[in-house]
Order: sequence, then structure tokens, then C-alpha cells
Amino acid sequence: MFQLILNTYKTSFSSLSRETWLLSIVMMFNRCGSMAVPFMGLYVTQSLHKTEMDAGLIITLFGVGSIMGSAMGGKLTDMIGFRPVQILSSIIGGLLFILFSTITHFSTLCVLAVVISFFSEAFRPANFTAVAHYAQEGTITRSYSLNRLAVNIGWSVGISLAGIIASINYKLLFIVEGGVSIIVGILILSFLPKVKDFMKQAKENASKMMIMKPWQDAFYMQFILLTTVFITCAFLMFRIVPVFFKEQWHIDEFAIGLIIGLNGLVIALFEMIMINKIEAKRSPMFFIIIGAVFFATSYIMLSAPFSFHIAMAIITIVVFTGGEMFALPFINTIVINRSNEHNRGLYAAGYTLSWSCAQLIGPLAGFFIAKNLGYNTLWMGLALMLLLCAWGFSILNKKQVKFALETN
Repeated sequence: MFQLILNTYKTSFSSLSRETWLLSIVMMFNRCGSMAVPFMGLYVTQSLHKTEMDAGLIITLFGVGSIMGSAMGGKLTDMIGFRPVQILSSIIGGLLFILFSTITHFSTLCVLAVVISFFSEAFRPANFTAVAHYAQEGTITRSYSLNRLAVNIGWSVGISLAGIIASINYKLLFIVEGGVSIIVGILILSFLPKVKDFMKQAKENASKMMIMKPWQDAFYMQFILLTTVFITCAFLMFRIVPVFFKEQWHIDEFAIGLIIGLNGLVIALFEMIMINKIEAKRSPMFFIIIGAVFFATSYIMLSAPFSFHIAMAIITIVVFTGGEMFALPFINTIVINRSNEHNRGLYAAGYTLSWSCAQLIGPLAGFFIAKNLGYNTLWMGLALMLLLCAWGFSILNKKQVKFALETN
């Protein structure tokens, strides 16, 4: 099995550019440091001794900042380039996370949550665009796969370490994340090459051609609306479920970190093997639909009346991870295929806005439903929404196929 994995990776990632590898290493560090926000709900309820609604509020405020950061990050990426956006967002965001650890006044924390997430989320569309720029011809899909592999290795290590750190002191989470974010900015500044005359070329391209904006692409806008609902439902696995594990299933922080860390570990080990086997067999939308069904199944499992809570938590995360491996790589594929080098920042911003809206809408609504109607109602509602998303993606796919047949 391990030899198969090694051979698959060797075949998949050969001929990738030096810059692609460097960017992926940087992203691994970036995600390794992304440990504070998944434990934000626990930090607010356990360390600050606030209510679940307060936890939902502060996580939602992270979403408010994320929406603004995604939109501005995409615009700035197309204007001044992905490199300065990544550097500034990493360093400023890191400093603000360290500041966050020193403050206990809740209203001030709410304001900081918006500002921190603005800079943190501005990094995403810039990074998405950087991967495409540094990829050599014919390697763009594999370059994104390597980047995603690095992200999930970093996520697996980071969330596991976060559980250990949280069991010692919640404030250390913000200090460590801030420090790592600053290091990421310095690494990009030091090792990733500048793009010569980026702004000059961008102005020349804008004057020579009509560049389609995402909001002018009807298919893309419908796809992003569905994706926003889809990701909002999936997003709660890493925001509300940890609180559920702690309060309802009485699993400690250390174990929660290890269990959630399985998500990144399974993806790092098996996603590339799976993608290489299936990507050419069906349309990207087909696999997104399969992923939605897996996500729905994982939430249904949370409401199952079993007493072996740690075992059920592990199985739930593994099933959810299976859905993620089916869905997210192919969502990336659709975004890449709809954009080009002149508008990729805005298209990437459209996609990252889905994640930002998930942060804004999901936690507050989720905690409200859990508090007033119970967790089981929340889990079944999320499962139903995900199945409706699968149906919506199916309809959108049929429309796309029909349009392609009519135009050929």
C-alpha cells in the first residue's frame, strides 16, 4: 500500500516547477498554523465562559471579515499581483492574532475578529492565483493537487497540535497561529520570485480585451450560489461539531484535535490516488454530487443513538472526509476551467466568498438551532440541505450538458 502511494505521488507530481513546490511548502506552514479558529467556539464557551450564542456571534464576525477580505483580496490580486497580497495579509494577520490573545474584553474581540479575518481571507484568492501562475504548461491541475496535499498535511498536523495546545492554554493557540502566519509572509517574501511588470501588463491586457467578470457568467453564478449553501453546511463540521463532541459526547480537547486531524491525514494519504483513478471517468459535477451525499451521511451519523462516542466521532470524520475528497478538488476544477489568467483573481474571490459566507451564516444559525431545537434537529436539517444541493448540482449539470450539445 505504501509503495503504491509513493509511486502514485511520484507519477503525479513529476515535472512540477520549483516555484510550485515552494508555494506548496509555504501553504503547508500556513495551514499548520491555522489552528485557532476551529477551536474558537470552545475558546469562547470554555475559556471566556460565554454562551453558545456568543460563540456563534464571534465566529460569525469572522465570516463578516472574510467576505470583505475575499472580495478585496481578489480585486487587489488582479490589480497589484498575488505576491504582495499574500505577504501583507500574512504578516498583518499574524500580528493581529497575537494581539487577539492579549484581550479578554468581548466587544473588542468582536471587532478584532472582523479585522483579523479580513486579512486572513485576503490571502486565499491571491494564493489560488499564484498556483496557476507558477504552474508550468500542462501541469496546472497537478499543481493545485500538490497545493491541496500540502494544505491537508498542514491542517492535519496543525489541528492535532491545536488540541494539545488548547488542553494547556487556549491563548497559546492565537500566539502560535500569529507567529506561523508571520513566518509564512517572510517565506513568500524571501523565496518566491517577483512577477516583473505585473501592474503594467495588467493594464495593457485590460485595455486590449474584454475580460469577463464572474457576475457576467450565468453558469458560474448559479454554481457559486449552490456551492455557498453546500460549503455552509459542510463548514459546520469544523465549527459546531467540536463543541458538540465536548458538551454532548464529553470528548476532551486533546482527543477532539486528534479526531478532527484525521481529516487532513486521510486526504493527504489517499486523495491523489483516488483522483488519479476517477477524474477522467465522469464529469466534475458528478463527483461533487457524490461528495454532497457523503456529507449528508456524516451528519445523519451524529444523530445516531450509539454510546461509543469516540468510535462514532472517528467514523463520522472519515465519512465526511470521503465526501470532501470527492467534492472539493472538482469544485476547484470548475473554477479554474471557467477563468483565465486575466480574471482568475475575481473568479477565485467568488469561490472564496462561498467559504466566507459559510463563516458568516453557518455558525450563528447553527448554534441558534442547536440551542433552541436541539443538535439532532440541526444535523438532520443539514443533511436535508446537502441532499437538496446534490439535486441542484444535478440539474445544473444537465443544463450544462444540454447547452454544450446545442452549441456543437
